[in-house]
Amino acid sequence: MRDAVIVDAVRTPVGKRGGALSGVHPTDLSALTLQALAARNGLDPHLVDDVVWGCVSAVGEQAGCIGRYAVLAAGWPEAIPGMTVDRQCGSSQQAVHQVAAGIIAGHYDIAVAGGVESMSRVPMGSTRVEGRLGEPYGPMVAARYDNYKFNQGVGAEMIATKFGLGRGELDQHALDSHERAARATDEGRFAGQIVPISTVDDNGVERVVQVDEGIRRGGTLEGLGGLKTPFKEDGVISAGNASQISDGSAALLLTTSEVAARNGWKPIARVHSATVVGADPITMLEGPIPATAKVLDRARLTIDDIGAFEINEAFASVSLGWQRATGADYARLNPNGGAMALGHPLGGSGARLMTTLVHHMRDNGIRYGLQSMCEGGGMANATILELL
Repeated sequence: MRDAVIVDAVRTPVGKRGGALSGVHPTDLSALTLQALAARNGLDPHLVDDVVWGCVSAVGEQAGCIGRYAVLAAGWPEAIPGMTVDRQCGSSQQAVHQVAAGIIAGHYDIAVAGGVESMSRVPMGSTRVEGRLGEPYGPMVAARYDNYKFNQGVGAEMIATKFGLGRGELDQHALDSHERAARATDEGRFAGQIVPISTVDDNGVERVVQVDEGIRRGGTLEGLGGLKTPFKEDGVISAGNASQISDGSAALLLTTSEVAARNGWKPIARVHSATVVGADPITMLEGPIPATAKVLDRARLTIDDIGAFEINEAFASVSLGWQRATGADYARLNPNGGAMALGHPLGGSGARLMTTLVHHMRDNGIRYGLQSMCEGGGMANATILELL
């Protein structure tokens, strides 16, 4: 029986909005991860059957199937196809699922999954064209939900209320995220996964970016507590305990164990189990809870069998609410920091989380890792990886 294994995973550093990566076209940002993946593994691009690429705001510079243009920008053969997947924030995690399924089914022998988002260049919400072209949800959805205006920030406030999460707890979760990310950076845990990016600023000065830009050091509960709560008066969600608007890309090389051995590759992990669920689109962000239950049941594992969790920190209430609901060990949750510290480049985040997860599993001898992402419209992917 064929399996799907991850040979390698790479990512760019995650840039802040308007930061060091904002001058890099998202197609080029994608291409740089593809080139690095090939160079690190002696991969002949002619052998790649497909490139499946996640991207959320597929308009402007990210339109026209950016997965295909990433292949061309990387200088790979024109015969190599590419496609673009939109599962909202889980787009590149969904890309991994599709590639893994294609490999197991025998449609692919070698393929790449990943994603990108340049939120500096294509602002979040650019897909939501108002006015003459109307709302994206359509009148039937509007009627079903009594014309409710879906809002992730409001949903995050609802989740905080549901789980009884106070402002102090959420802000502490954010501080923990930054502290863990800073420690991981200082200890060189990201060095083996980050592709340094050369950029040129407006003054023509070249700079090599190789560290995530969003990590803040020395934060305090008092400082975070003074930030406004834009989604609810006297609420608990602020810019300090929410994910950052970011630029970044990540890519994973997948194949079968047999093909890996034939090419002299030693895979890091296999895709053990994968699933996707739908959830309430009003709270929108609770999907990782049922997705985790479903993937654990499918894998015949328990929450205590998992040695590391990557749960996207879209908002602190999402990841902390998930931890409360599942009973997962808090120390195993985003041990190298999450999106509140590292950033959340939408379509690239699923692949970024998985890149961080597989390297952490290998570095620490962790057998099972679990990843889940909340997604716009009320959905969530969940994946369990097994160390090889």
